[in-house]
Amino acid sequence: MKKAVIRKVVKGRFAVTGREKASDQAREAMEEYVRLVEKVGTAVAMRPVRVPAMLGVDEDMREWSLCMILEHNVIVNHRITPVVRALALGEDVPANEDFDPKKDVMPSASPGMEQVTAFRESVEHHIATVAELPELKGTAKTVHPVFGPFDAHQWHCMFAFHLDIHLRQAKAVARLAG
Repeated sequence: MKKAVIRKVVKGRFAVTGREKASDQAREAMEEYVRLVEKVGTAVAMRPVRVPAMLGVDEDMREWSLCMILEHNVIVNHRITPVVRALALGEDVPANEDFDPKKDVMPSASPGMEQVTAFRESVEHHIATVAELPELKGTAKTVHPVFGPFDAHQWHCMFAFHLDIHLRQAKAVARLAG
C-alpha cells in the first residue's frame, strides 16, 4: 500500500514538472553537490559514513562517502540519459536484460575526487541532450524498476529526483563525517 502511494505521488509530481524545471532541478542539485564536496575537502569527501535510514536510500547504500554517492549518481545518470534520448526519438531503448538495478549501480570501494568531474560531466551531458530532443511527454514507455512505466519526460524528471534523494544523503554524510 505504501509503495503504491509513493508511486502515485512521484508520478503526480512529474506530471506537474516541466522539462526546463526538471533540468533546472538537476543543475541546481549538481551545483549543490559540488559546493558540498569543495566545502568538506578531500579527506572528508572520501570517508564512508553510516547515515540514518532515509526514504530512497536502500540499506546497502547507507554507508557511503560523498565520492561514492557521486559515483553512484554517475552510474545512474549514464543509464537514464540514453533511455530519455531513445524514447524521445522513437528508437529502441538500450537493452537491460543483464542489468541488475540493485547491484549494477553500486560504486567502487574507494572512488576519489575524480568523481566530482565525472558527476558534473554526466549531469551537464544529460541537460544538453534533453535540450536538443523533441517532445518528451507522451512517448513510448519503458519500465523503471521501482515506479513502473515511464515515458521520456518521466525519466527526465526521475534524473533530477534521483539526484535530490541522494543529495539529502550527501548532506548527512558531510555533517557526520566532518
